Amino acid sequence: MAKKLTAFTLLIFVFAAFSFCTSAKPRVLVMTKTAGFYHASIPKGVEAIQKLGAENGFDVDVTKDSSLFTDQNLKKYAAIIFLSTTGTLFNDDQKAAVQKYIRGGGGFVGIHAAADTEYGWPWYNKLVGAWFASHPKQQVAQLVVKDRKHLSTQHLPGIWERKDEWYNFKNINPDVKTLITIDEKSYEGGKNGDFHPMAWCHNFEGGRAFYTGLGHTDESFSEPLFLKHVLGGIQYAMGIKPKATKK
Repeated sequence: MAKKLTAFTLLIFVFAAFSFCTSAKPRVLVMTKTAGFYHASIPKGVEAIQKLGAENGFDVDVTKDSSLFTDQNLKKYAAIIFLSTTGTLFNDDQKAAVQKYIRGGGGFVGIHAAADTEYGWPWYNKLVGAWFASHPKQQVAQLVVKDRKHLSTQHLPGIWERKDEWYNFKNINPDVKTLITIDEKSYEGGKNGDFHPMAWCHNFEGGRAFYTGLGHTDESFSEPLFLKHVLGGIQYAMGIKPKATKK
């Protein structure tokens, strides 16, 4: 005769089930769809974000499929990451789902060509923080870290010299918090003048958005300082707060 479960055994079973449910890792969705220029560094970027997730306690899904951007599916994600996306990605229903997700407290991360995306959607321009205008040839330049307290910048030197493709921007959202600027005197081809933001964040319509213009090259995604910069942006978008520094 089968033994009846005792109250104690049932309690252990319920506790184990509860622990399993509550220990699920947060999950992010990396969007890599391109309807314009395709960046050859995208696969390296995907690998790097997957590695960051494995090492820092979050799961990573990757897609080029806009149909996954629905109200129901986006509920699974602590953040959505647009990795060098380009052009028009979404139909009206999918745009509405992204808006609802952000307004419900979701997080957004834009990397490099995420600013070269959805030019016909003014709301997206406000979310990502600016649109791509042009860029000169790849070259070494000096970045100036303006905010050393943000998760994406607290590890960086005050002047960060590196090689990348440096975007000029248009339609910059004045409400974003600038984290990093670029010194146009340190390279050729800058067109934003004395104030040329290169990474920023903001609270936006109930959610959180982070953008970095860095990340064009394959080498970026094996560069420790850049990877930690991206990780901090993802953590910010997920709602993680920086640890208080000791006085």
